[in-house]
Amino acid sequence: MNAPRYDLVLVGGGLANGLIALRLIQAQPGLRLLMLESESRPGGHHTWSFHDGDLSEAQHAWLAPMVGCRWPRHRVIFPHRERLLNGGYASIFSRDFARVLEEALGDSLWVDTRVARLSTDSVELEDGRVLHANAVIDGRGPTDSAHLTLGYQAFLGREVRLDKPHGLEEPILMDASVPQQDGYRFVYLLPFSHDTLLIEDTHYVDHPEADAARLREHIDAYARDRDWRVVETLREESGVLPIILAGEFDAFWQNAQGQPRSGLRAGLFHPTTGYSLPQAMGLAERIAELGKLDGASLFQAIHAFAAREWRHQGYFRLLNRMLFLAGRPEQRWQVMQRFYGLSEPLIERFYAGRLNRADKVRILMGKPPVPLGEALKAVRANSPQKISSTFFGIRS
Repeated sequence: MNAPRYDLVLVGGGLANGLIALRLIQAQPGLRLLMLESESRPGGHHTWSFHDGDLSEAQHAWLAPMVGCRWPRHRVIFPHRERLLNGGYASIFSRDFARVLEEALGDSLWVDTRVARLSTDSVELEDGRVLHANAVIDGRGPTDSAHLTLGYQAFLGREVRLDKPHGLEEPILMDASVPQQDGYRFVYLLPFSHDTLLIEDTHYVDHPEADAARLREHIDAYARDRDWRVVETLREESGVLPIILAGEFDAFWQNAQGQPRSGLRAGLFHPTTGYSLPQAMGLAERIAELGKLDGASLFQAIHAFAAREWRHQGYFRLLNRMLFLAGRPEQRWQVMQRFYGLSEPLIERFYAGRLNRADKVRILMGKPPVPLGEALKAVRANSPQKISSTFFGIRS
């Protein structure tokens, strides 16, 4: 009578938990699995994109049923540089992600279900029901932590239909020729058909606020400047993603108190770009390999996975400090313009999070596009305390 009803409960139906569920269904088909999602469908309103070099061939094949669009090339635009890159790019739409999850999980997916509290082996719902499991994974998105110093990537995107073809043959991942304001700003463009595309206004900013009305005005102005007339807005997506400048990994995970986490809640994303699909894919594969799914075993495996990612990402956190702490916010575009003058293989390894030693040296070679004194301070400020004492007192 006291045996848990479920082997695993996944709280949150986002990308990371969704991939975990799909991997486990394949690897352990007899698993008693339950996913709880607070909205009417899993996945929310998102577009998850990735570069070809981010994933292995096997991972590409496994994700193929969820991929909505692929392009063989992509482009970037800066005030003094425009470049076409040959690396492939792909996007997963949340509606396709939701459909695959719904088909795979069936009655094991509960939507419109709100959680009051959870532990390593139980979940209490807002209606008072208590669910028991061998393990529970919390994948409800990022949580505030005093042990991380963050910048933010705030964005709002609209998928629109135009009255005539837009003329784009490939995505524009960054059009930073637009006016810069309180941080690095660019427009992100994904062409889905000859007359539909996603127009997304993105800002790298110091505070986790997104002025939706202002971002919508920016999108309208950008469309007008391109002589695009929008006849229908198909959907809208928005968000604020964390960008890690520095942190104390052990203290961050001590706050979890043994609770297994996934996705952004576990700090698993590219620290500079905010892309999270490669890390979510890797974690799902690691969990599917486990022979034992209990709270302690899961926490240990996820913690070890996150620790390895944290060690590998130290250089990216340094680059983030250069971007956010050295120089004026409206001049941050110069850092990215300089970066996109480097070789394509290096840029591909950057997005995949697999920079080698020579890459790291090459990125920092030459005169930095920010004041040298502040650049050196940013390099040395490798903890929240150092950042607070070194920079917060001198920045407006």
